[in-house]
Amino acid sequence: MYWDAKVVKPLFNYRIYVEIEDGRKGVFDITPYLDRGVFRELKDKHYFNQVSILFGAITWPHEQDIAPETLIEEMVLVDSIPDNTLLSNGNSATLHCRR
Repeated sequence: MYWDAKVVKPLFNYRIYVEIEDGRKGVFDITPYLDRGVFRELKDKHYFNQVSILFGAITWPHEQDIAPETLIEEMVLVDSIPDNTLLSNGNSATLHCRR
C-alpha cells in the first residue's frame, strides 16, 4: 500500500529515518513514546537499533510498532540522508529537511 514503510534506519537520539512507498522520506522521533508501556524497552539503544519492517510497518522484535498514520503524521520530511554514515552510534549527520 502507498503508506507502507519500505526503508527504516535507526538514527541517533531515538529517531528513525523512514522511506514510505509513496516516495516520502522523513525522520520520526520516538522520544515522546519512551516512557509509555511497551515502548520503555526502546530506551535500550541496542534493542532500539533492531528496528525493522514487517508487512510495511515499523516494528521491533518484541512486537512494538508505530501505526502508519502516526508515522506519517508525525515524521519530519527530509530530502536526503547520507547513505555512508552510521547514525545509530551517536555520530551526527546532516539531514536536508523540507519545509
